[in-house]
Amino acid sequence: MSTPAKTPPVLPDIPTEPAAFMQELRGIDWLQLLETWGLKLLAAVVIFLVGMWLAKRLSAGLERVLGRTHADATLGGFLRRASYAAMMVLVIITALTSLGVNPTSMLAVLGAAGLAVGLALKDSLSNIASGVMLIVLRPFRDGDYVQAAGLEGIIEEVRIFQTRMRTLDNRLIVLPNSLITTAPIINFTAKPHRRIDIPVGVGYDDDLKQAKAVLLKLANDHPLVLDEPAPSVIVSKLSESSVDLILLAWTKTKDFGETRSDLTEAVRTEIIGNGLNIPYPQRDLHVYHHNGDGTPLTDIITKGVADDGDVAKPA
Repeated sequence: MSTPAKTPPVLPDIPTEPAAFMQELRGIDWLQLLETWGLKLLAAVVIFLVGMWLAKRLSAGLERVLGRTHADATLGGFLRRASYAAMMVLVIITALTSLGVNPTSMLAVLGAAGLAVGLALKDSLSNIASGVMLIVLRPFRDGDYVQAAGLEGIIEEVRIFQTRMRTLDNRLIVLPNSLITTAPIINFTAKPHRRIDIPVGVGYDDDLKQAKAVLLKLANDHPLVLDEPAPSVIVSKLSESSVDLILLAWTKTKDFGETRSDLTEAVRTEIIGNGLNIPYPQRDLHVYHHNGDGTPLTDIITKGVADDGDVAKPA
């Protein structure tokens, strides 16, 4: 025996007239609605406000703890912002859950939205990931003089998307973090001491021992040159016009520019003052005049004068 098919319930018509709409409103049990949703909404607001207050306090406390441990200021600021964002996500999820929203469905929607946003903003996310690497790994710090992405300057600030660098002539360079992490980084101020290399050429007729002694003396006499490691002079190359030497001297990193300038000036003064030469590249050009059979031009001119008493023109 077959059972009759069930007919789906018919939805009531939505009232379109003002009087019918007001009649529907009067039929709603507002007290029950307030008891059901009002308390949930109030609980969600309280959870959100209290959670936001706790997130601010905890993130600020984390930054203070890192400050007492002498952690890097950039790292402390990044961890404070990251911890605050993570706690606020948990607060929002908890508040929505108190309203009856299914957290599993909400996380699925957030995951899908995050995937779509990630594909659309992959370059920006690459900068964020690079910024996290720079902040955590710390290849340089604020105030360091570095070479990054082929550019040199003083690091002013490392941000989550970009790094601000100031050149020695006071130009501001803003570098995307992804460019920095994908290229070699040279940190000139990471070590307390730096070596100065000053090349100088002397003539082949000059005394190399004397030249070395002059260079070593001017380095040892400079107050900013370190005693250890001791200055030294090496022969680097035999060039066409000179014997190339290199003066090697160590100084404190903060004194590098001043010491290099002083030594470069002193090298010229002392080399010339001690009778040595700093040759510049030159080439001797010897010109030979002759005709096709190899007879020198002077012989042709002399023979022409003897025969005709007049200067003969070369063929």
